[in-house]
Amino acid sequence: MAPDTALFLPQEIIRKKRDRQALSAAEIRFFVRGISDGSVSEGQIAAFAMAVYFNDMPMDERVAFTLAMRDSGQVLEWRSLNLPGPVLDKHSTGGVGDVVSLALGPMIAACGGFVPMISGRGLGHTGGTMDKFDAIPGYCTKPDSARFRQVVKDVGVAIIGQTDALAPSDKRVYSIRDVTATVESVAMITGSILSKKLAAGLDALVMDVKVGSGAFMPDFEKSRELASSIVSVGNGAGVNTSALLTDMNESLGPSAGNALEVRLALDYLSGQCRPARLHEVTLALCAEMLVLAGLAADHASARVRLQQALDSGAAAERFARMVSALGGPSDLFERPDAHLEAAPVVLAVAAPRAGYATRCDCRALGMAVVGLGGGRTRPSDGIDYAVGLSELLTLGETVRAGQPLALVHARSEAAARDAMRQVLAAYTLSEQPAVARPLIYETLRDGSLP
Repeated sequence: MAPDTALFLPQEIIRKKRDRQALSAAEIRFFVRGISDGSVSEGQIAAFAMAVYFNDMPMDERVAFTLAMRDSGQVLEWRSLNLPGPVLDKHSTGGVGDVVSLALGPMIAACGGFVPMISGRGLGHTGGTMDKFDAIPGYCTKPDSARFRQVVKDVGVAIIGQTDALAPSDKRVYSIRDVTATVESVAMITGSILSKKLAAGLDALVMDVKVGSGAFMPDFEKSRELASSIVSVGNGAGVNTSALLTDMNESLGPSAGNALEVRLALDYLSGQCRPARLHEVTLALCAEMLVLAGLAADHASARVRLQQALDSGAAAERFARMVSALGGPSDLFERPDAHLEAAPVVLAVAAPRAGYATRCDCRALGMAVVGLGGGRTRPSDGIDYAVGLSELLTLGETVRAGQPLALVHARSEAAARDAMRQVLAAYTLSEQPAVARPLIYETLRDGSLP
């Protein structure tokens, strides 16, 4: 045991946090090390989490906590590969119909960045990036470290699942927070998200923090608090970090469900279909990444480069190479129907009357997908990759009576009927149009924080 930690006791660190006394970086490192090696008990972790929940952590403690959890496992390094560009990533707090990562990684790679994206699976009403890639036959979401690094070097992007080697202390902390009503602590959410992202050895990170009925934190002020915390801690930990607050009061893309979202991403990258909401959020996040990393002088020039990467086919080519390099089919763009499973039952949800689509319970749409089998309520649940929703109505549109609000893709007609009822209940149709919401509420950068 190091001399500076020889006299530390877990219970004394808990007591100090309980009594609102400042913790040193050394004390936090000691406590997190105990989480990893088992010398700190579950009861002590729960007590510490509850003390943080009620008394919070100032920014210096949040940085120390995040770095200690990052350093509890493997921290990837990229210098030895002599990459000719910065190592970048984006993280979303989760939503419905959010296929941004599938397009963003290849777009950034086509513009000179390197994207080692380590993503999670869906839980609750939110979709998970890894579940989408699992819908692609043969795609390896858990390659060994050597293969992962080689794909990043050769292709410029590799999107894989979380590994046990990255920030293992966070896995133990989160499982205890989940059963002790302390999940909502912004300080600990910040450490949980950033410890894993910083372990990827990034030069820059852009956060997509969702706001609205389908967001992890539906309340705007709580979402902004989380975004501010992540930006401050990320920069305090030495990684250029910014955050966009984006709207999730409706599905970001017109499809929700794993294979359906892969099809949407293929259409987006190939240019067959680029829905306006999805396109704007994707471009905004990509442009922020390029500017933050010094690959573009400003957002206007970044958008020009990104549009060229799409229109030239360069971004689609990166996606195809990544899929092939990680074991997926080499002809996914050419023959998606041969590789992506389709549900046997497809039914339209008819609008009960004419009107304007003025409101959507986005969380309810996500739960409809879960009810079809396309999501999970427990980490151990299986996934049906074929089911979901498509052609979702966009808020602000006018509809005629009987016009489809969405298509339901299901295993059985009974399951489809249940989902249809949920979709009908999720939409509000009014005689008058609603006031349009912004798609991007705010961008937070280190210099803009209080």
